[in-house]
Amino acid sequence: MRRFDEIIDLAAERHGGRDALERMLAETRPLAPQDIAKIPDDRILAAMTRRVFSAGFSSKIIDAKWQSFESAFEQFDPARCAWMTEERIDELLKDKDIVRNGAKIKSVQENGRFLTELAEKHGRAARFLAEWPDDDYVGLLGFLKKNGSRLGGETGMHFLRSIGKPAFITMPDVVKALIREQVLSKSPAGKGDFTKIQAALNQWSNQSGLDLTSMSRTLAMSVG
Repeated sequence: MRRFDEIIDLAAERHGGRDALERMLAETRPLAPQDIAKIPDDRILAAMTRRVFSAGFSSKIIDAKWQSFESAFEQFDPARCAWMTEERIDELLKDKDIVRNGAKIKSVQENGRFLTELAEKHGRAARFLAEWPDDDYVGLLGFLKKNGSRLGGETGMHFLRSIGKPAFITMPDVVKALIREQVLSKSPAGKGDFTKIQAALNQWSNQSGLDLTSMSRTLAMSVG
């Protein structure tokens, strides 16, 4: 496993130099924890829902329908979504202006309850997410998978990045780079593999001062 400065050099060589690389990384720079903590919980539920519905589906279609999603789910107020009646869920299953996937519609209710419970304990769900340490990002992914609905795997990763939380995403080029660096021998398939990724990124962060998002994107861009 080489030092991260060398990986930055690889990525810069492939993308027009360090200045160009820095400009690309700036496009997805994470928010400061205090700024994540200020995000209203309805926007957290909206971000969760957007990622859940985008999984295995065209993001362009979700984007085109998004205002209808906002209306259908009452601007994603967590308490209102948490207590949707079965009659309301049946109505949504007939709503042609959204994606009529029963399991994913149900996940909005379940994630509304999840966020409501977090807010009761922490004042705001966003504060809880903001304060989770980045050097245990894998632990946060596990927490979302266990306690949320349909937030496992890359869905949870994309959700966290979308709210500004530093996040690595195991996209194919990231995995290729991790295999090249001998962090992994194959695509990650279990807790042990993700623990290895976390340990490598923690070490690289100490070397470079970079956040998880920047390192993940740099790894992807270092692949030829």
